[in-house]
Amino acid sequence: MIRLLGLFLVAALTVAGCATTPPAVGPDGRPLPKAYVIKPGDEGRVTYSMVDSVNTLRGASGAAPLNLNSQLTAAAATHSRDMAVQNRPWHFGSDGSSPLLRVQRAGYPGMMLGENISETYETELETLSAWMDVPDTRAVILDPNARDVGFSWYQEPSGKIWWTLVTGG
Repeated sequence: MIRLLGLFLVAALTVAGCATTPPAVGPDGRPLPKAYVIKPGDEGRVTYSMVDSVNTLRGASGAAPLNLNSQLTAAAATHSRDMAVQNRPWHFGSDGSSPLLRVQRAGYPGMMLGENISETYETELETLSAWMDVPDTRAVILDPNARDVGFSWYQEPSGKIWWTLVTGG
């Protein structure tokens, strides 16, 4: 009898070990999001995913594609890191600089046309989708006068990502 009870206990523990835990859900009943982690070596993939997606959206609206510009990208990278230092998403630098001044400092010879920013744990494509849902940020992406784009981000150890996209022409 004890042997039978022991076998039953082992079987019960084995079956219990096979059970899966349902994902944690938020107040809306949907699974909680996981932080999107950009690993070393993913920089090119993330950048070109964004630029290619922006150009696809621009093409669908009849606008010319944007060229990735290193000076605009440098201005975007500087601002992404600065927003993280300030711990707030906004268009002004900790030194009071505007997007226009940051683009000039980076040596961009054209005119800065727009800047989109975001503070999130989401992917670049989820961020682009959110920008497309807001008329002001959508206008920056689809501006027919834009010819160049800079795109960068800064990811904190917590996983929070500070995204910046800058357009120029």
